[in-house]
Amino acid sequence: MADKKVKIKQVRSTIGASEKQIKVVRALGLTKKDQIVEHTATQAILGMVNKVPHIVQVVE
Repeated sequence: MADKKVKIKQVRSTIGASEKQIKVVRALGLTKKDQIVEHTATQAILGMVNKVPHIVQVVE
């Protein structure tokens, strides 16, 4: 059975975000606006996305 993948896109800059939020975005592998990364949809990854919903967005 294949693991479900999720594509995450950074839609806003991290300028003005708190240090914790910047670390979460970097941990997702995002470094610049409009960049898209693909991860396995684990609880940890989805929790990270929920911490910064104003900066990142899930795209399908």
